[in-house]
Amino acid sequence: MTTKRPRRPLTLRDVSEASGVSEMTVSRVLRNRGDVSAATREKVLTAARTLGYVPNKIAGGLASQRVNLVAVVIPSLSNMVFPEVLGGISAELDDTGLQPVVGVTNYSPSREDAVLYDMLSWRPSGVILAGLEHSRAARAMLDNAGLPVVEIMDVDGEPIDTAVGISHRRAGTEIADEIFGAGYRRIGFIGTHMPEDHRARKRLAGFEARLGELGVQLAAREYYQGGSSLSKGRELTERILTREPDLDFLYYSNDMIGAGGLLWCLERGLDIPGRLGLAGFNGVDLLDGLPMRLATTDARRVDIGRRAARIVAGKEAPPEGGVIALAPTFIPGDTIRRKT
Repeated sequence: MTTKRPRRPLTLRDVSEASGVSEMTVSRVLRNRGDVSAATREKVLTAARTLGYVPNKIAGGLASQRVNLVAVVIPSLSNMVFPEVLGGISAELDDTGLQPVVGVTNYSPSREDAVLYDMLSWRPSGVILAGLEHSRAARAMLDNAGLPVVEIMDVDGEPIDTAVGISHRRAGTEIADEIFGAGYRRIGFIGTHMPEDHRARKRLAGFEARLGELGVQLAAREYYQGGSSLSKGRELTERILTREPDLDFLYYSNDMIGAGGLLWCLERGLDIPGRLGLAGFNGVDLLDGLPMRLATTDARRVDIGRRAARIVAGKEAPPEGGVIALAPTFIPGDTIRRKT
């Protein structure tokens, strides 16, 4: 693990030196004031983007001034996972005087860039953001912000400062072992086709790699775009089982579509888990209200939020090596056969 260099906030002088114009000219361009040629304006904006410089919106504020806000950047609020993460963050910040402020990216890298630019311009005391995959512009802004940056949910990669989460490759590997160990061999997968859902992609990669080591290949798969829902789980389960009726297990990329699939199977009288086993991912509270408990993996959402907030608030020192890897926990429920 390489040692990360100490960082300081970038200043107008850095942009001035990079663009070859005066600090006053840089200030006029970034505040969109004064008469500056188009060529000079473009030169300054290019230098600022390349460096990751974000202007300070605090009136009269010094570059080092901070406010008692923590920027929390997540891909979705409609996904049941992230409100629980936010609950953990809020609970841990409750006695610190820091307040979380949330920005939503909708899984869009360009939207993440815009959200980060706006939030960093208010000079928060720290940043908590989902995932390890960011654009070059986002990484430049975060790398030069001079504040604690905690990337959450995932530890399969190199963090900017600190990563708190689970290994999604490990989660995929472990569920493959559970399914194989329970005697299932004709396995189908139902999951998101969103290219920016890196964590779902890593789980599937770990899942397929482990199945391959065990001499099993996925027999069928169905992908969907957009948000997850019970109705989508029903629809995709019907579609995959109509096409491949001899499947004996369905692995869903999350609990919401898995719950929809379970309800569809029960309505048709399928023998669960004897004839067909099912498993989801996340361990959300929704599962408590189902007729059967869906097998799933607890992704440690609240714990992730709490640990990230502790680091930003200074309650806990960043770990040596920059990674806090929590263990995903398999919950067998009622939809997978017990190992013999």
